[in-house]
Amino acid sequence: MKNVKRILCVLVILGLVGCAGPYGSGSIFTDMKAPVTSTELKAGSKTGEAKMVNYLGVYAAGDASIAAAAKNGGITKIKTVDYKFSNILGIIMTTTTVVTGD
Repeated sequence: MKNVKRILCVLVILGLVGCAGPYGSGSIFTDMKAPVTSTELKAGSKTGEAKMVNYLGVYAAGDASIAAAAKNGGITKIKTVDYKFSNILGIIMTTTTVVTGD
């Protein structure tokens, strides 16, 4: 019984400790937008998005690359790149890359 409690304690601690990054995320809920890069200060006239989804931190699928977002928006000249990140209890985590350009 003591070993089960120790294992559960370690799992809870590991679940609450995230990877270091420039933006913090909540362990219960996260919904944020952040810049990646900008080649110009003004956003382009077209917008494209690309998304990937991660389930339970075990299975991840999708293409959230800048190239995929530009292709989805019909963009040939990229002006800005941002991303959106959402997390609900570590069950469903979504990363969306947003590209603007012409």
